[in-house]
Amino acid sequence: MIIGIDIGGTTTNLVGYAEQRIIRPLHVKADDPIASAAGALGKFLTEAKEELNSIHHLAVTGVGAGRIGTTLLGLPVHHVEEFEAIGRGGTFLAETPHGIVVSMGTGTAIVVVNEDGILHWGGTGIGGGTIVGLSKQLLSISDVQLLSQKARNGQLDRVDLSVGDITSREIPELSPTLTASNFGKSADDATEEDVALAVLNLVFQTIGVVARGAAIATNQTVIIATGRLTTIPQAETILTSLLTRFGLTFQIPPHAAFATAVGAALSTA
Repeated sequence: MIIGIDIGGTTTNLVGYAEQRIIRPLHVKADDPIASAAGALGKFLTEAKEELNSIHHLAVTGVGAGRIGTTLLGLPVHHVEEFEAIGRGGTFLAETPHGIVVSMGTGTAIVVVNEDGILHWGGTGIGGGTIVGLSKQLLSISDVQLLSQKARNGQLDRVDLSVGDITSREIPELSPTLTASNFGKSADDATEEDVALAVLNLVFQTIGVVARGAAIATNQTVIIATGRLTTIPQAETILTSLLTRFGLTFQIPPHAAFATAVGAALSTA
């Protein structure tokens, strides 16, 4: 078995990989890279009822991976470049050889996978950190799941300005319901639920527009979303609505939150 570990700024994700199967994905808080990696491994062994000697090696990636040496708990450690892990993991889980893999974490990284290999195309600072920061400042909420629950009862037309709000003329390729300006209306009677939905809409629409640009620039038609933000229900709803409108194929594959850890394991298999 190979253990893939993605050590992020706030969370460490871990998966087991053997015989082309993903085994017991899990995550722990990443206060310290070494402690979180060791803790995640210990948790995995306990929950999967495996022994340390069943693991061939560890494949580590992510912003905290540089703190890990060549061994951890006596096991060999292989370091994997993060963008390679994102690309491999995303396309493997989506069961497609090519596409745009969008890794939605604290910020957002966009990776192109095609016949030329795996390329970091770009990204945006808009991501999970934006959601937490804005919701804390606007609503005094720092729990993303609570924000998502509030957003279920929100109405965007009280906060966002749509194309239909600013023109009655029909514009090719632009539906009247498309956002013309995030937070551009912000009615006085907008509720906390409306603002919660508008925050999520701002982040996921921005990510979607950047991903569409990457797809156009690289002649790709498939966009794959990965990262912990994929666990927010509004992510799929907003991104699917936006990207399919422009003729792109969009999906959030199974285990999308653990795609980078999966990619790390695959890169050393």
